[in-house]
Amino acid sequence: MLLVMDVGNTNIKLALFDGTEMRSSWRVSATVARTADEFGIAFRDIFSAHGYTFQDVDGIIISSVVPTLNYTIEHACTYYMNIKPMMIDATVKTGLSIGYTVPKTIGADRIASSTAAFHLYGAPAIVVDMGTATTFNAISRDGVLLGGAIAPGIKTSLDALVSRASQLPLVELSLPDSPIGTNTITSMQSGIIYGYRGLVENIVKEFKKEIGEDAHVVATGGLTSVILSEKNDFIDYYDRALTLKGLQIIYALNH
Repeated sequence: MLLVMDVGNTNIKLALFDGTEMRSSWRVSATVARTADEFGIAFRDIFSAHGYTFQDVDGIIISSVVPTLNYTIEHACTYYMNIKPMMIDATVKTGLSIGYTVPKTIGADRIASSTAAFHLYGAPAIVVDMGTATTFNAISRDGVLLGGAIAPGIKTSLDALVSRASQLPLVELSLPDSPIGTNTITSMQSGIIYGYRGLVENIVKEFKKEIGEDAHVVATGGLTSVILSEKNDFIDYYDRALTLKGLQIIYALNH
């Protein structure tokens, strides 16, 4: 089976694929202070808890936006699984052309999610990934990853607000009953969630002016459900495993 890993700023998402079928998926914290042994043991324990062993793995592919973790994760894979992982960058085969001015600077996770969106949902497409940062990727009708936009993530924005305003508490990210808040908590929830929904909707609208009004909008990321908690007409598909699926597709295209 193929082990795919998406190393993010907050979590590492892992999944096992048997062909194109995702058998299992997990998350572990992306703690920079962890050693290769600690990651190896954590991966082994997760596998064991779900009935798998490292011997079930015959290939590994990784996308990472945390350079300081790359060597540690690679070493854990090489030492504990005896497999050197394939690391994603702008030079791998994806079926897309990279339109970024400096292709090597585009995030590996953005390459993976855009690859999945292109192959699974078609083009033109707009990929919205809501995590620590919220990224927007624009894919042209002829399969060019043109670039996109990067904004602070919804939780990142909330944390920044609370840390700078001494009288504002940390609140749950849930949609209030009314956009007009009647207390501090619901006012903050309204400002964050409705405000963020407007940010996403407006950037999608501006992207469609550039690449076509018929562009599919594919959303992913753990915080997408906060935006989708209200009926919307600007996101066509929600695929929580989009980046992981993209890694599987990239591995197949390169092997």
